[in-house]
Amino acid sequence: MEEKDPTFELLSSLEQIVFKDASSVITLTPKPSIFTEFEALRKSTGLQMAEFAKAMGVSVSMAQEWESRRVKPSVTELKLLRLIQAEKQIVNS
Repeated sequence: MEEKDPTFELLSSLEQIVFKDASSVITLTPKPSIFTEFEALRKSTGLQMAEFAKAMGVSVSMAQEWESRRVKPSVTELKLLRLIQAEKQIVNS
């Protein structure tokens, strides 16, 4: 009687489990950069640059720095922008 290698058996079993259904493979998409998200959010507000800077509590030049990708907005600034985008009426109050 032929004796099988236990390591080979284990690897064969794992291979069958892993490659059993190739159609259920998860495809990972890269997380958008902070600049990409910032730009999309800023454009969705519909605010002019001066209005946008005022709403964010920064100078127009700082808003332009973010827009040109020379300075990365902080996590807090990005969260504030998300809030402004979601609740546009807070800008007018």
